[in-house]
Amino acid sequence: MKIAIIGASGKSGKHLTAEALWKGHLVTAIVRDKNRIFESRVSVLERDIFAVTPADVVGFDAVIDAFKPPEGQEEQHVASMEHLIRVFERQPAVRLMVVGGAGSLYTTPERTERLMDGEDFPAAFLPTAASMAEAFEKLRASKTKWTYLSPAAVYDPDGPRTGKYTLGDDVLLRNKAGESYVSYADYAVAMIDEAVNRNYVGRRFTVVSEQE
Repeated sequence: MKIAIIGASGKSGKHLTAEALWKGHLVTAIVRDKNRIFESRVSVLERDIFAVTPADVVGFDAVIDAFKPPEGQEEQHVASMEHLIRVFERQPAVRLMVVGGAGSLYTTPERTERLMDGEDFPAAFLPTAASMAEAFEKLRASKTKWTYLSPAAVYDPDGPRTGKYTLGDDVLLRNKAGESYVSYADYAVAMIDEAVNRNYVGRRFTVVSEQE
């Protein structure tokens, strides 16, 4: 497959790039600074996310949005999503896959409360969670071919790649050990697997790591 990764030089983007390469896909990094990509097997398109055009995404099977705004500019989650929606609505054959947030996952099967609505949700994370939730609603209402993957409540950049995971829908998921946990590496495995399997086109899903 031909996969492009917006924000490939970031934490999530690096794991996604490594996983896609390991599985034999052709990878293009869409980044603001080409000098931050050191992997020789990756093609590079130097673009700010707000400068990405419909012509830039032609020919890809999937484009993964792993963009993370600078600290204090959380509203860019919404603005960047609005921009990408305009881009991908003009390229309906290309799937937009989004590295999403956990805050908008529901915490009960009745879907009456989201994780971010709970009293114990950290206040420091609320601006990001709220902006990502708003961006998700805009994506869901769009006419793009989209997939949105929310991580577990604990999204661990340093956790191992077990390659073992369980998937859910839009309700917060726990693994067999009772933990809502996923490593960045296992999240990347699930995302790249979904790029191939296409089980969640037009849908949101979530993932937890299982024990090795």
